[in-house]
Amino acid sequence: MALRREFRPALLSAAPLAGAVLVMFAGAMLIASGATPSSPERFMRLSMALPALVIETSHFASSVLGLVLVMLAFGLRSRLDAAWAASVAVLFLTALLALTKGLIWEEGLILLAIGTFLAPLRAAFPRKAALSQMEVSPGWLLSAGAAVVGAGFLGLWFFQHVDYEDQPFWKTMMDHDVARSIRAWAGAALAFMGFGIWRLVATAATPRVIGEDDPDLARVRAILAGADAAEPNSNLALLGDKRFLFSDSGQSFLMFGVRGRSWIALGGPVGRRDERLELLWRFREMADAHAARPGLYGIGPEDLPDVVELGFSIQKIGECARLPLQDFAFDGQTRAKIRRAWRQVRDAGATFEVIPPDAVEACLPELAAISDEWLEGQSGGDKAFSLGGFQPSYLKAFPVAVARWEGRIVAFANLWPTACRDAFSIDLMRYSRAAPKRIMDFLFVELISWGREQGYAYLDFGNAPLAGLEDRPLAPVMTRVGRLMFDLGEDVYNFQGVRSYKDKFHPNWEPRYAAGPAKWAIAVMLADVSLLTSGGFAGLTWRSRKGEASGLATSTSVPS
Repeated sequence: MALRREFRPALLSAAPLAGAVLVMFAGAMLIASGATPSSPERFMRLSMALPALVIETSHFASSVLGLVLVMLAFGLRSRLDAAWAASVAVLFLTALLALTKGLIWEEGLILLAIGTFLAPLRAAFPRKAALSQMEVSPGWLLSAGAAVVGAGFLGLWFFQHVDYEDQPFWKTMMDHDVARSIRAWAGAALAFMGFGIWRLVATAATPRVIGEDDPDLARVRAILAGADAAEPNSNLALLGDKRFLFSDSGQSFLMFGVRGRSWIALGGPVGRRDERLELLWRFREMADAHAARPGLYGIGPEDLPDVVELGFSIQKIGECARLPLQDFAFDGQTRAKIRRAWRQVRDAGATFEVIPPDAVEACLPELAAISDEWLEGQSGGDKAFSLGGFQPSYLKAFPVAVARWEGRIVAFANLWPTACRDAFSIDLMRYSRAAPKRIMDFLFVELISWGREQGYAYLDFGNAPLAGLEDRPLAPVMTRVGRLMFDLGEDVYNFQGVRSYKDKFHPNWEPRYAAGPAKWAIAVMLADVSLLTSGGFAGLTWRSRKGEASGLATSTSVPS
């Protein structure tokens, strides 16, 4: 008993992968058995004991159930309890069918042995998700397809070279054994095709979105107001398109979006620093229970120790520009162009003001007119998820910096504050055609002075996508592809222009990362982030090459 207790944890840990491999093997064996000839002697004995309909049905059902076992292997690997129960039932059923389809007792014993191995390991499959929610990776799906195709070629070879080598192949098509095998293989192939189509549309069950009318949004506001661990873009929690995981204390949250089977956390946990790792573990476990792929997007260097603790793979996706405010000065040649642009616009009559949140509603009509005019010159509409959009309820939650020209507002930017005053940032930055040139340079310089007066340590200029990736021979493939896109992808997005615009303020550049359970999962997650931000495939249109700087990454065109 002591030995059993000692080895049980190791057995339960290995059971999902071992069970998946064994069940995959059992399924492939059944598909191959159905596509190959029966033993004439055994078949003759069986035909004297059972009706032909029972034999034919058993033969066909055994092959289709073989494909079912191959599919269930995905669920076993994901530790689904429903996959375990279905696999045990199908294994025992196919062990019986092995006898009724052709007295193949060796096959029946193998199936019975695998079923007997799995039956007592219920505890190794704790996930309560339904079979419809199991995750199927490209590698597993390719393996299943290879099993079906390989069984077809195996059957073809057998019928050409073993029992019927003295006849042309087309004559054997009339033989009952050939017809039976073809029906069985075709049934498995059709079942596989149906499964593949279903996986294209199936999605994981997901928690609800917390919108502006949800009582939980008040909890989010309270946490943001007192968080000692928060980045400026944590304010995207108020956009009304996120799902949330709260800590047990209710003083921290993790926000995430869902597309298909991807659950993507935007940044790290917000709130108390001592609750960050626990929230990350709970997020991964909750996604795991829903058979979804968890991922983290836009995390910084301070998050990496916790991410490594989760066992995630990490990929650099760009850099964030952070300008130290307390030591900032316009003296010298390094910022001479910015200084001249600010002075020219100021001397021409532009004024600057920060409107507090409770006064934003009064100027919303003016801001909306500027936003609508600005959007007319852009590809696609307002963004979501990782970037803010022009939503009145969202804008009223923040102070708004405005530039006035001849008494009218001609440019604005809503500000993302943080309770700890480590950094603040800008979300939407929009201006009208009536604004003078370099109006956004003027706005930035004024914001630098304002932020310093408010006691902020940094102005966060936002991310420069794909910046800072190294094209070295030993660098990861995704890093080298990202660098190639940064260098050559100007027709798709003004990567270099974003970096250059922010760099003229001479900020500090900090890396930003994405993380997921596997490298391939990160690639899928990044595609899903693009779709979430752009509002789906319809929103992924070509952008203007005039340059974009917001988020500062993607929501604001920079005036020339």
